Amino acid sequence: MTGMLASVNSVEEALLVLSANVDIIDLKQPALGALGALKTDLVKAIVTEINGRCPVSATVGDLPMQPEIVYQAVTAMAETGVDYIKIGFFPGGDWQGTIEKLATFQHRNLGTIDLIAVLFADTQPDLAVIDSLKNAGFNGVMLDTMNKTNGSLTQVMAKADIAQFVRLAKDRKMLCGLAGSLRLDDIAELIPYQPDYLGFRGALCLDHNRTAQLNSASIRQIKQTIDQN
Repeated sequence: MTGMLASVNSVEEALLVLSANVDIIDLKQPALGALGALKTDLVKAIVTEINGRCPVSATVGDLPMQPEIVYQAVTAMAETGVDYIKIGFFPGGDWQGTIEKLATFQHRNLGTIDLIAVLFADTQPDLAVIDSLKNAGFNGVMLDTMNKTNGSLTQVMAKADIAQFVRLAKDRKMLCGLAGSLRLDDIAELIPYQPDYLGFRGALCLDHNRTAQLNSASIRQIKQTIDQN
């Protein structure tokens, strides 16, 4: 069954989506980019407030693909108590070196923290990287979009490629998510691929503005639509 991930940037927003029974509360700051990060003190405060009532994920920011920079950001975020850490794989830089460095993170005694790689559909990622991620101990992978003005995931990536992405992730028993300016109408199109979750931010906000306030009616409508499908 496909769940709903809702991205929030405050304690108040986290409690709002918690009341709507979302499946994952995702912490990020949309004003700072595709995967803008919240300060770790705020992440800790939200994790404390949620108190295990819902899984919590957090992004580490729109970082250059430099192994040490990404590793340090992941290590700092791991200390907040989140369940999942999302790492964006942006164009350029040292992807393989970053993956190899993060493989060492999995051997540290930091509890049950799952690493989730985020690939950006509008950058034509090579899906062969999923094998490298799996081998490095990543627990999941998701598709998102980097440029939020180009439309939703279903507009920037062919259906066959989305289906292949989900199939590759599931074949490797990795958690699989689809996101990227998703709207209500995208749900019926994406559910048949059977991703583990669909991620939302803009569609949950007033006027579909991802940096605006959340709209409780929109949150409930999207959650209900996912459940019905």
